[in-house]
Amino acid sequence: MSTSSDLNPACAEVAKLPPRERILATARELFYRHGIRAVGVEAVAEAAGTNKMTLYRHFSSKDELVAECMRQFAGEVDGWWDNLSREHAGNPRAQLSAWLRDVGATVADPADRGCALVNAAVELPEKEHPARCVIEQFKIAQRNNLAQLCQAAGAKDANLLADELFLLIEGARVCSQSLGPKGPSSRVVQMGEVLIASHMK
Repeated sequence: MSTSSDLNPACAEVAKLPPRERILATARELFYRHGIRAVGVEAVAEAAGTNKMTLYRHFSSKDELVAECMRQFAGEVDGWWDNLSREHAGNPRAQLSAWLRDVGATVADPADRGCALVNAAVELPEKEHPARCVIEQFKIAQRNNLAQLCQAAGAKDANLLADELFLLIEGARVCSQSLGPKGPSSRVVQMGEVLIASHMK
């Protein structure tokens, strides 16, 4: 019989969490690695070391669990944006390049399975699904943040540049999944910098 000391460090940390947080951490990992449709609540509860009754006590349905996972993913990306802003305070052009490099590094990571929110949107075609609202609101806010950053960096048409960069990054993430990180997506930073330079006043 295994004990907590037999677990790898990441699993051991999850095992110490209260039930709700443990269920969320487990669901996020399973949904991201295997897909939302492929993972049932029984699998989540078992992997989290709990049961369906406990899961449903914290989440009224699998749909609500998925939505909360998406909120957590979105919150982490928001925190990442905040860190970039602090690290490059007063220099929006440097912040824009840092954003591009960070995303490029993620796209180049062989372990990366793309954006969790985009993956979920593809799996959840139902517009009324609670996670769809989370994803849509987050992506709109992310695109608007990018436009504001492009404006502050001196872009001639900040909205157009933001749309181009947004589409470039979203496409690179998908391309990396189909052609691998050494395919066309490996040049995403270079292409992004060319786009940015072409829009500067």
